[in-house]
Amino acid sequence: MLFPPFDPERSEARRRRFRSIPVRVLAPNVITLLSLCAGLTAIRLAIEGRIEWALGAIVIAAILDGLDGRIARFLKGQSRFGAELDSLADFVNFGVVPGLILYFWGLNELRSFGWIAALVFAICMGLRLARFNVMADDPNRPAWAANFFTGVPAPAGAIIVLLPIYLNLLGLPRLTSLSLVYTLFISFLLVSTLPVFSGKRIGKRVPPEMVLPIFVVVVLFVALLVSYPWEVLTAGSLAYLASLPFGWIAYRKHVRADAEAQRGLAPSEAAHGQPTAPSVAPTLSDDEHGERPNRLN
Repeated sequence: MLFPPFDPERSEARRRRFRSIPVRVLAPNVITLLSLCAGLTAIRLAIEGRIEWALGAIVIAAILDGLDGRIARFLKGQSRFGAELDSLADFVNFGVVPGLILYFWGLNELRSFGWIAALVFAICMGLRLARFNVMADDPNRPAWAANFFTGVPAPAGAIIVLLPIYLNLLGLPRLTSLSLVYTLFISFLLVSTLPVFSGKRIGKRVPPEMVLPIFVVVVLFVALLVSYPWEVLTAGSLAYLASLPFGWIAYRKHVRADAEAQRGLAPSEAAHGQPTAPSVAPTLSDDEHGERPNRLN
């Protein structure tokens, strides 16, 4: 047909497809793409043997990853496209790249076993991110559950799995067999059900008297990271690993409190002929609706 009949629905769909996109939606996605560029550059640096620079690129990718989601929420620029792009970038930056860096650094001495360890880490990171995306849309989570991740989050996993390299750069011998076991251990933490502090409630409201001290701490941390990168990354990784049991303890306290509250409500509700309901409404808090997936985000 030379002149097809006018279809208003098709015309409206075409207008929506070519509608201009607000800058507030583009800005977070640009940061995500910059993070992905940093991760891909880290692969090239690792292939060339410049491991120190590759580690720096990973740190930059992790910092940018922590910014994109927060900027999206600040600008109200969340989008489904941005969430999917963020998840794909996380898999590359924090799953594929650290595994390859470890392999080019020393795991390749173990031949197939070293490559398998790198594969296991990347696969576990992909599974961890997929689980996070599913759980983020779960309407049955209690509000306090937003304070915890299930398993070690992606950026943290990428930073702490590189601990053997930090130690080697500080002068310790390169123990490739022990590094392989450690890589598999971190891979297990990624896909485990271990509750880990998320830090999402930190920094929602800052008292005026704490603004300047926070600025001083941030500047001091950046200065130390630039001046003593391997010492800071080693200390941070060890401190993070040491904090994991405290997240599990805090989570269990919340679970016990919910169970005790439900047992306390059950007799009175039974007397009035009402069904038992959980003490915490199974809904997410208002600031979590439409939130982009955020790992240390």
